[in-house]
Amino acid sequence: MQARRILFVCLGNICRSPAAEGAFRHLVEARGLQNSFEIDSCGTAGYHTGELPDPRTRKAAREAGLDLVHRARKLRREDLEHFDLILAMDRSNYSDIVSLAKTPEMRQKVRLFRDFDPEASEGSEVPDPYYGNASDFQMVQEICLRTSAALLEKLLPGKRDPL
Repeated sequence: MQARRILFVCLGNICRSPAAEGAFRHLVEARGLQNSFEIDSCGTAGYHTGELPDPRTRKAAREAGLDLVHRARKLRREDLEHFDLILAMDRSNYSDIVSLAKTPEMRQKVRLFRDFDPEASEGSEVPDPYYGNASDFQMVQEICLRTSAALLEKLLPGKRDPL
């Protein structure tokens, strides 16, 4: 069986999307499912290309038992062809991603990440903690862990495809 390819996307790829990538990767590894998933993250803008996640994001992740080592990169049109599921952190990112899609099939791959959050209403966004404080980064990490756990349950072999 081919690995499911999952991409998490925010604006700069230093706060929300690496937090989500790290949370999902951690849960996948904890279940020994590394061969079942290809996991990555990126940003719709290239402001921070090559940088590690924001130090406050890494601190919140460490406190949750995660180590974030991803280097920021910008979303590429090829990502829409390569990945099976592309998860936007907010509606602005969603619109930016969809604008790159050449086909309806590509657009169908794009979803809001929190659509999988059991505690969120439809259309909810992951708040951007960049201009916030430590508690904002902790809240984002909690959202990412909870939503990633629910997403993984839907993507397990034998489950109905979430798209």
